[in-house]
Order: sequence, then structure tokens, then C-alpha cells
Amino acid sequence: MSHKIGVIGGDGIGPEVIAEALKVVRATGVEIETVDYDLGGARYLRDGTILPDSVLEEWRGLDALLLGAVGTPEVPPGVIERGLLLRMRFELDLYVNQRPFLDPAKGIDMVVIRENTEGPYVGEGGVLRKGTPHEVATQGSVNTRMGVERCVRYAFDLAERRSRKHLTLVHKTNVLTYAGDLWQRIFDEVAAEHPEVGTAYNHVDAACIHLVQDPQRYDVIVTDNLFGDILTDLGGAVAGGIGLAASGNLNPERTGPSMFEPVHGSAPDIAGLAKANPTAAILSAAMMLEFLGEADAAARIRKACADPSTQTGTTSEIGDAIAARV
Repeated sequence: MSHKIGVIGGDGIGPEVIAEALKVVRATGVEIETVDYDLGGARYLRDGTILPDSVLEEWRGLDALLLGAVGTPEVPPGVIERGLLLRMRFELDLYVNQRPFLDPAKGIDMVVIRENTEGPYVGEGGVLRKGTPHEVATQGSVNTRMGVERCVRYAFDLAERRSRKHLTLVHKTNVLTYAGDLWQRIFDEVAAEHPEVGTAYNHVDAACIHLVQDPQRYDVIVTDNLFGDILTDLGGAVAGGIGLAASGNLNPERTGPSMFEPVHGSAPDIAGLAKANPTAAILSAAMMLEFLGEADAAARIRKACADPSTQTGTTSEIGDAIAARV
């Protein structure tokens, strides 16, 4: 069975690390057909294109998307993020952001499930009297019962499949009394349907402390869009570095393709120098394969990436070493 994959190399080191990820995927023997898309900061600077409707429609017919990294210093912040990344999440209903963190040497084996289509990122808010001493800016956090519940249910299902069977809700219920209350009530309701899953609650500030001092306490964390954005970067730093962190933006109902990407940025300062470690992109491709039903190939990739002997050399040398071991 062949899988049709849309590939967005993007900017900076993105195309370099994605080339290695595809090399490793093909080394597993899994058949893939790739379709390349020229999108990102460089494309925007060239002709103003961010994400055409026609491309979005093409994506709906694909099995998955693999993204390198997007963004260039010349493009104002928010243009590519909102026009490409966030639009992709909203239009394709990628409502779960899943980020695994594994560092056997430290005893870390956890997954953060972040709600990916609501919260402050929907753009609700506005500005009054901009540029004056009386300027007012508001930014609302939108949380729907449907959006919260489907994310929480996904997290419980995942925790139930893992050996420790534990799920922690992270929020700020003592201050965000409306959104936090909705999250807590739904969490408790769904927990009653999963008596075999142990549960806990942490305020987000406490969770940050625990991630630094005692990350081993966590199995699965579920949280909202903004808190998840922050916690997953912290988790990456704690578990080996953000440059090695993988992620999946998932549509669990599979009504459209899910998108997989390394967490690191486009790193334009080292683009073209063969210095970028492609492991995060390769692990993101492993997540993609597992989501597509290729669990054995995904496991082989993860095992190869965990071998210290594959983690030195140039970008292509690391890719070659991992490919040789799958």
C-alpha cells in the first residue's frame, strides 16, 4: 500500500531535514508518493503567496502532510504563522497537537496533548485607539464544549493505551474561572468513563516547575492551546533539546490529512551549512508512519534515532546513519 504525502520543505533548514526524513522513510520499505509544495516565508517574499485555496483543496485528498519549518526574518511575525500554520490547523481540523518526549537516560517518557484549534489562537479580540495613550487591546480565549471534550477524550484514550495509564490536566482554574471550569468539568466527566486511568490536576505554573525538577512524574498531559504551546517547548528543552522534538497535528477522525513537523524553527543562520540535526524531522516522519498504520516501520526509526552512534556528523551523514539502521 502506498501513502500519498504532501511535502512542505519550507524555509531555512526545513528542506535539508525533510530530505533526510524522506530518505529514512524510504529505507524502511514503506511505499510513499510525495507531492512537493513551495510554501513559506521565501515564497511569500517572492510573490505574496501564503496558502492558496487550490492547494488546501489538494491536501484534502492526501494521506498526510510533512512540514520542515517555515519563516524568514524578513517576513513580519504572524504573517506565515496565521496564514499558513494556523489556517492549516483550522481548515483541516487538526485539533490535537501531540508531542512525545522520551529521554531514557533521565527516565522521561511522556506525551503532551494540546488542544490545537481553540483558545487565544482563534484571533478573537481587537484594538481601540491604537497608538494613543488610551490604547486598549483585548485577546479572548475561545473554548467550546465540543472542542475541549474531543481533545480530552483523545488524551484519555491515549493514556489508557500506555503502560502507566495516567493523565494530568494542566490549566489555571483558580484564575481563569470560566475556561478553566469548562476544562475541569469535562475532564472529570470523561474520567468517570475511564476508571483504569489515574488522574491529576496541576496549575500551569506548577507544571512548569515539575517539568524542570521532576519530569518523570508525567505520563500524559492534556491542556489548552496556549499553555500547551509553552509546556511543549519546555518539555523539549528538558528532554534533550528543542532541536530533537517531534510533533503531530492530528485529525483523529481522518476527515483530512494530519500534519507532522519538527518543533524547531527554520534556523536561517545555519541553512545550507549541513549543521542541522535532522532527527526531529525523522522522528516526526515516524509519528506520521505510525498514524498511517505503519507501526513496525515507525518503531524501527525510533530505535535507530535512539542509537548514539547515529547522532554525529553532518545533516546527511546523520540521515544516512539512521537509514542504515532501520
